Formats: sequence, structure tokens, C-alpha cells
Amino acid sequence: MIESTLIHATAVIHSTAKLDPTVEIGPYAVIGENTVLGPRVKVGPHAVVEFAEIAEGCRIHAGAFVGTAPQDLKYRGEETKLLLGPGCVVREAVTLNRGTAATSVTKIGARCLFMAYSHVAHDCAIGNEVILANSVAVAGHCEIGDWAIIGGMVGLHQFVRVGKLAMIGAGAMVPLDIPPYALAWGDRARLSGLNLIGLRRRGFSPEMIKDLKKVYREVFDPSAPLKEHLARLTAQERTAPVKEFLSFIQTSRRGICRPASLKDNSPEDE
Repeated sequence: MIESTLIHATAVIHSTAKLDPTVEIGPYAVIGENTVLGPRVKVGPHAVVEFAEIAEGCRIHAGAFVGTAPQDLKYRGEETKLLLGPGCVVREAVTLNRGTAATSVTKIGARCLFMAYSHVAHDCAIGNEVILANSVAVAGHCEIGDWAIIGGMVGLHQFVRVGKLAMIGAGAMVPLDIPPYALAWGDRARLSGLNLIGLRRRGFSPEMIKDLKKVYREVFDPSAPLKEHLARLTAQERTAPVKEFLSFIQTSRRGICRPASLKDNSPEDE
């Protein structure tokens, strides 16, 4: 029996749960089977956390569901889990599902923000400092890179990858991969340049940004097939961000989201 002045008397704690002494749990919250709550974790009223490891300093708000069973017809009750990195904020009515037998885990990095009603499905891998705005729906097996921002009511198709520092505008439906550092929006989502503000905020040098802009224009130049552009550009000496940009495109299995027009193929300064 766990006794703490930080745990409300109406909270339900499973016997297998492991709680740091500094954990705070609100009224009627349920801490389920095989759950680990790290230092200074806060769980709000009526939230449910199960089959999950919650790292230091996370805040799970009222009515959120963390580590609950996958919404996948192939799931047969196998024991899987969800990993939530340190400093994450999970707002009201968010659902973060644990993995399936495919990978056994849904993994989320540090200092992410999940706004109200957003959803992360089974077997996803999400990086650090990712922001999901209200009502974003991330389907199973998706990957989202560090510092990506996903606008409200965006939907990601299963197995879609979103690269580092990419930004997707509100309401977009995303069936294909979004490269690192890119902007995308619309139904179906199309690229609309580079996330120049995000690049500057993250300390990318003018030389790195210039190189990214040049390669972005060249790789999507309609004068030749994408494969030909990739072969030529990857053979040249490039900065690290450009190498990551090109590698992401080369390793895409679903295909890459493309610019909507020639105008979108030429990112300009704001």
C-alpha cells in the first residue's frame, strides 16, 4: 500500500506500479499495471497511465490516457509498453497508445508537448521537443524527428516519417514523408519551402541555410528525375544538415511529399 500526501485518496494504484516518492497523483486517477513514474511526475484527475515508463518531470493532465492498448485489430493482448521521455507535457484528453508485437514499444523523447485531444498510435517513434497541436492524429508506426511541429487537426498516415525541424500546417492530411527542415500544408500535403525561422532559432549558420535552400531547389527541379538529382547531389561535399536532408529522401519507403508548384520549389527569405 502506497501512502503519500501527494497521492489523492481516491487514486487507484496497481500493485505492480513503481512510483518515485515525489510523484503527485490527482483525484480518481488510475495508475495501472507495469507502470513506472519517475521523479516529480504529476498525474492529473481521472487520467489513466498503464504499461508505461514515465520519465522525470512529466506532467499528465486531466483525462489523458497514456500507455493504453493499441487501436489495432492485430493486437492480441501481448505485453508491450510506452516510453515517455523527461519533461513532456500531456494535456487534457490526449491518447498515447503502447506498442504491438511489431516493435513492442511506442517511444517518445524529451520535452515534447501534446496539446489537448492529440493522439499517438502504436509503435510510433517521436523525437525530442516535438509539438503536436490540438487534435493531431498520428497513425501507427510513424516517425517524427526532433523539433518538428505538427499543426492542429493534422493527420499522419501509417508509416509516414516527418523529418527533423519540419513544420506541418493545420488541417493537412499527410500520406507521404516530409523531409527534414521543410514546410508542408494542404490536403493532400505539399511542400512549400523550408522552415527558415525554425532553422535560425536553432542556430543554423547562414552558410548551412544557404546550402539547404540551394539543394532544396535542385532536388525538386522537374527537369530531371528525383533519382538523378539525388545521385549527383550526394556525390558532392555538403554540410551535415544537407546530408541528412538527402539521406532522408533516399531512404524513404512511402515516397516524399513534393512541392505543389515551381513557385514552391524556390524558398525565399521572409
